[in-house]
Amino acid sequence: MKDGIFRRGILPVAVALTLSALTACSHFGDGDSSRRSAEPSGGRAAHVDPRSSAALRAVEKATEKAGSARVESTTSMGGMLALETGGLLGWAGESVGTLRITYTGGQLAETMRALGSTSMEARLLPDAYYAKVGDAFARRLHGRHWIRYAYDDLASLPGGSGAYLTDQLRNTAPLQPVRLLLASGDVRRVGEESVRGRRTTHYSGTVTPASLTGALREQLEQAGVTEETVDVWVDDHDLLVKKTERGELSSGRMSSTAYYRDYGTKISTTKPPTADTADFKDLMKTQGS
Repeated sequence: MKDGIFRRGILPVAVALTLSALTACSHFGDGDSSRRSAEPSGGRAAHVDPRSSAALRAVEKATEKAGSARVESTTSMGGMLALETGGLLGWAGESVGTLRITYTGGQLAETMRALGSTSMEARLLPDAYYAKVGDAFARRLHGRHWIRYAYDDLASLPGGSGAYLTDQLRNTAPLQPVRLLLASGDVRRVGEESVRGRRTTHYSGTVTPASLTGALREQLEQAGVTEETVDVWVDDHDLLVKKTERGELSSGRMSSTAYYRDYGTKISTTKPPTADTADFKDLMKTQGS
C-alpha cells in the first residue's frame, strides 16, 4: 500500500464523516449533564417558547424509548464530500446499525472512485465499526473486503478528532438536532406540515457555538461549525420524521437532510467474517504510523 491511503486517513475519514453527518446524535453523558449543557452560555436570556421546549423534551424521551429507526439521508460538506445514506440504526443499550453509503460528489468521493469504491456498506457493533470495500480496493488488503475500526483505536488518535468521532459512532439516536435547538436559546414553532404523508409539527432555530456551553459547544467547535440552522419535524408520537441542518463549516457550506421511520424495528447486525477482515490498527502499523 505504497500510496499511504491509510496513513493519510482517506478511508477512515470517508466513513467517519459519513456516519457523523448522518447520525449527528451524541448523548453527552447522563441526563443531568445533558440538561446542564442545554443552557445558553454567557447568562443570556433564552428565547425558547415554553411550549416548544416541552415538546422537544418529549421528543428526547420518546426517541430514547423507541430504541431504533430506519434512516435515509443526503449530506453535502462543501467541496469535500456529498453522499447518500440509508439503513437501520439502533440505540437500545449499545449502538448498532447497518448502513449503505453512496458517494455522490466532492473531492473525497473522487478519491474513493479512483480507488474503486463508489459505495460502501458499514456495520456498527458495540466494539467497533466495520467498512466494506469493493473488489479493487480489497486487492490492496490481500483479498479482504472489510476493515475493522476499533473504537479504542480511534479514540487514541492524536489531535482529539478520534475521540470526537468515536463519541459520534457510539451514540446513534437522532437526538443532537433536538438538543441543539433546546440549547441554542433560539427555537420557534413554525407550524403543522405534512411530511411524506405524515402529519408533523415543524420547529426551527439557529445555533452558533457561542450560544452553547459544555459538550455541545465542544462538539460544534470540533466539527468546525460556525453557524447552523436546524429544523425538525415531529409526529403525533413525539418522534422525528425529518430533520435538516444547514450552515457554515470552517471548510465551507454544509447541508444535511434525514428522514426517519419504522421506529422500534428489530436490528440484527453481525460481525463480518474474521478471515475477510483487516484491522485498521494493523494497517496503520504497516505504514510506520
